[in-house]
Amino acid sequence: MLPIDVAAHSSRWRRRHPVDKAVLGFGLTVLAISLPPWPGAALVLVAALALLLGPAGVPGRRLWRAYRVPLGFCVTGALTLLVQVGGPDGVVSLAGDGPVRAGELLLRTSAASLGVLLFAFTTPLSDLLPRLVRAGVPAPVVDVALVTYRMSFLLLDSVRRVREAQAARLGHTSRAAEWRSLAGLGATAFVRSFDRAARLQAGLAGRGYDGTLRVLVPEARVSARFTAASCALLGALAALALILKGR
Repeated sequence: MLPIDVAAHSSRWRRRHPVDKAVLGFGLTVLAISLPPWPGAALVLVAALALLLGPAGVPGRRLWRAYRVPLGFCVTGALTLLVQVGGPDGVVSLAGDGPVRAGELLLRTSAASLGVLLFAFTTPLSDLLPRLVRAGVPAPVVDVALVTYRMSFLLLDSVRRVREAQAARLGHTSRAAEWRSLAGLGATAFVRSFDRAARLQAGLAGRGYDGTLRVLVPEARVSARFTAASCALLGALAALALILKGR
């Protein structure tokens, strides 16, 4: 399993209903996008970090490993605002308000990413996807998502095993060997994915598959207290940001 999935299954909020965590996580994301970058997005970023490392119990190292990827995209997007193309200063020149706009964009996107990660680090997909049918999502779409989710882990495990076998056979000792190993890895993963798909189809057909995958979903109820506390926190952050912005 991926580290974020391991963290979601071992989270302190694992047994809470996905709606509870969606209100909080996606609410923080909406605030990060809609409030002024300073101090709104900054307050959302601090609040999301405090919730992830505190009540949610996400280890800091594991959070950083997952956060550094979207953070890299945030930084890359913000850097483009530092320059402008064309104009009297030449083909490429520094933008006058580039640093301010780049800082605002970085605050918004990094805070919004933490809001999404709050939901992802506390809600396993195996708990979320089956409940989407009750929300009106067509069952075949959910089934395809469940199968893809499962097959992705099997494919990653196959890739890991092949790479370990190649390394044990000195398949990474030179650049040429690296390219040969990479080609062999791609071919093996391609063949194994089709083989596993065929075996999965045969297994489902043998078990009387009628177009719907029926799985057990952990029982959970929407907590009115948790949802109310989340809404109160979101309202407090919005009010505080607007008050500080008006000063």
